[in-house]
Amino acid sequence: MYKVYSNRLTVQGLLSPRKPNWNEASGHPAVVRVSQRRLLRKIRSSVESIERQATPSHAPVMLCSTQFQINAKIAKIPASPSANAFIMNHLPRLIALLSTIAIGFAAPSYVGAQDDLKPMFVDAQLSGWVRTNTPESTWRFEDGVLYCTGKPIGEIRTEKMYQNFVMELEWRHMVPRGNAGVFVWADDITSRGVPFHRGIEVQVLENSYGNNNSHTTHGDIFPIHGATMTPINGRGGSRAFPTESRSNPSPQWNHYRIECRDGEISLAVNGKVVTRGKDCVPRKGYICLESEGGVVEYRNVKIKELPGEDVLPEQVAISNRGYHSIYTGLDLDGWQTDETSLWKVQDWVLAFEGTKDQESTLTTSYPYDNVRFVVDVRLKQTDSSVKIQVAPNLIIDLADSNVAKHLEKNGSWNRIELAGQVDNRHLEINGQRVGENLDLATSGPLVLHPTGPVDFANIYVTQ
Repeated sequence: MYKVYSNRLTVQGLLSPRKPNWNEASGHPAVVRVSQRRLLRKIRSSVESIERQATPSHAPVMLCSTQFQINAKIAKIPASPSANAFIMNHLPRLIALLSTIAIGFAAPSYVGAQDDLKPMFVDAQLSGWVRTNTPESTWRFEDGVLYCTGKPIGEIRTEKMYQNFVMELEWRHMVPRGNAGVFVWADDITSRGVPFHRGIEVQVLENSYGNNNSHTTHGDIFPIHGATMTPINGRGGSRAFPTESRSNPSPQWNHYRIECRDGEISLAVNGKVVTRGKDCVPRKGYICLESEGGVVEYRNVKIKELPGEDVLPEQVAISNRGYHSIYTGLDLDGWQTDETSLWKVQDWVLAFEGTKDQESTLTTSYPYDNVRFVVDVRLKQTDSSVKIQVAPNLIIDLADSNVAKHLEKNGSWNRIELAGQVDNRHLEINGQRVGENLDLATSGPLVLHPTGPVDFANIYVTQ
């Protein structure tokens, strides 16, 4: 048998693409182990075949290292002297040929990979996905690759919820210190005062970010923004750390296999399970891909749902309420204002930089009928205040004593939500009901009216 581990060259099979064990779905050869006699035969025929065809789609040889690059360092090849001589004479030739057609597109084919996983991205419209708080320009799917600009910080999520599943994907950062993530069992929209969903995050971090006692770049898993998880191989907190360092630096591709079953989660990085957690809440919800500043690419994003029993209501993430973001995080598209110079687009935060007693209005370009909304507000000074108008007859004044008593201290984020059914709208401040049976008989634009320095974020509406 010829099988070399670590960073040495691995001869994993020399197969014709017409053979039944060629993996047509993934485009990579299936991994097999071959005898000495068969290896010699296949090397000879493969050299001739590569010279004739020399195209990636017909490459009959899979030679890879754990870094997924052609590596000329060869070790552990036990065989007869004549066989060794033949192999050593022909492998350099194979390597030279393959290096011209394989580097840049080659990816590992992992033993045990699920051939019946279904693609999660199928078209340029990102069908099956929702742009939670990122605009159309942040994400682009083309030629089988999902490109993310990293700006603004935010997510896209699946349209449907998942409970038990296996998900596989490949990713790579295009700049050093890039940051991103995969969220599982997430809520429908982002949590108060942050551009991220509540859920369980599987870290997608570029190696140059570095490793310390609080994080690694090799596949950490941790709960965020109200979710909970018991880590396996933790360090005293709720974060699960990988047992090995297996991820590749930019711009090389990495493979993740995420398995979620009955509140337990595991992550395989480049072919080996390294990180696990259990007792997760939520354990049913949406799957998100994260944009967080760095240019990142994803491909071969696939999923297979697994059977599972009903879960308790408190273990299910918040389901779709129909909200969509009306702030792009890039500009004031869709808004009108009388004081453009005082409004600053700061990624996921929209800042009003008026001084004491300075005020302004920011109005949506379109009116809404029977609107519901979410707006996060951070009052930055003692005398900062905000009024939110959603119809001519409904103005929410955060300085009103019935509202103000539910606000966090200055400098902290507050969530203002107009929720409920059409005939029974109610106001919630940080989850506390303040007003009932609010009258929204007429339509109108959403108007933000700050006085003094105020930050806004997570601006969602639905009708």
